[in-house]
Amino acid sequence: MPDNYGQSMESPKYFCNGPKLLLAYTHSSYRENHVSRPLRIGYIVPQFPGQTHIFFWREIQALEAMGHSVHVFSTRKPPPGLIAHGWSRAAIASTTYLGKLDPLHSVSSLLRMLPKGLVGSMLREGSGYAKDALMTLGAASLLRRHARRLKLDHVHVHSCGRAALIAAFAHKMGGPRYSLTLHGPLEDYGPGQRVKWRDASFATIITHKILHEIQEQLTGSLPERLLIRPMGVDTEVMRRDAPYVPPEHGTPLKVFACGRLNVVKGHQDLMAATRQLIDQGVDIRVEIAGEDDDGGSGYRLELEETLKKLRLQDHVKLLGAIDAGAVQQKLQEAHLFVLASWSEPLGVAYMEAMSMGVPTIGTDAGGVRELIQDGSTGYLVEPQNPGQLSRTIKSLSSDPDALMRLSQAGRAHIEAHFRASLGAETLAQEILRLS
Repeated sequence: MPDNYGQSMESPKYFCNGPKLLLAYTHSSYRENHVSRPLRIGYIVPQFPGQTHIFFWREIQALEAMGHSVHVFSTRKPPPGLIAHGWSRAAIASTTYLGKLDPLHSVSSLLRMLPKGLVGSMLREGSGYAKDALMTLGAASLLRRHARRLKLDHVHVHSCGRAALIAAFAHKMGGPRYSLTLHGPLEDYGPGQRVKWRDASFATIITHKILHEIQEQLTGSLPERLLIRPMGVDTEVMRRDAPYVPPEHGTPLKVFACGRLNVVKGHQDLMAATRQLIDQGVDIRVEIAGEDDDGGSGYRLELEETLKKLRLQDHVKLLGAIDAGAVQQKLQEAHLFVLASWSEPLGVAYMEAMSMGVPTIGTDAGGVRELIQDGSTGYLVEPQNPGQLSRTIKSLSSDPDALMRLSQAGRAHIEAHFRASLGAETLAQEILRLS
């Protein structure tokens, strides 16, 4: 538990009650009054544990440290090449997977849902939703049965894709109440969003930008309580063993990036910027951690070709999927963290780097501006602009005072506003409020 867990007032969180956005604080007295009322929480994460799922594991641990029981569900396991964490085996062993097709469950679930407007919703939402509905009915029935056996108080879904449909259908079948977390733009999560949101008890959204978008798109179908609660990192774990030291004259600039190997993560733009810096005489070494969604046989192959075309084999290294401990070690060694995403809802990778006191460069894309204050806690550049990125890297590499300032300011910002425990506290409080 963080040292400041018992403070009288935490960083603010926001919630929307109807059309009005309100400000609320998390008081320790509230937590203390309810710690004797442990909850039994179902917790759904698709394809758990994936390479970017350290946040969920930390939140689960924080909930359990608060005295609650967490029962993890998932749709299916991720590909073997993406199971890279030291905690992955423990996570898999403690997760119930709902994605196995069972014709008997699917048929019985279909019959159970027919009187509850399933056909009407299929006609309204279209063929894509109808397909998703038929694919998830069996899983919803399984979730309902597990929830009854485990006597779950509530199910929280860290997705608004098919996993949300599973929870919504399970609730309609007589299962527990459920809530949602939206981690990105609504269009990324498939059809049937009104069905997924309409019966949710509450929802958390990671940025104000995304909140405003869904208020426009889902008017009339949203739960009363919509809370702004960003993802977070364990700042007690993600901290330096030794003070940050800027690059010394005559030594290579060490740059670290961490993110899925996908075109939208902009790794190819970082490579192009690296080529420009080398041509300008900057001695730079870049390491990129992460793998593509196919376990190494997808977009990674294109990045390897880019490395060859730009003659960067001696300067840029693709590390593949590495565990959290290895990421922390790379951050400890880095002079700069750079992620040149074309679109980023918020960015846990940025948070981890800033928590480790690594000066951070991100892109002004999606909700990143709600995390990185340009010129204060980090720097923002335009997405898909390798020239601006290279200029920013070069400028910072020769300014040790600016690097030291960013190291300290970034860490302080994450400690104050983006600790992982805040998400667990918000989730538990909202569920307790329902009882």
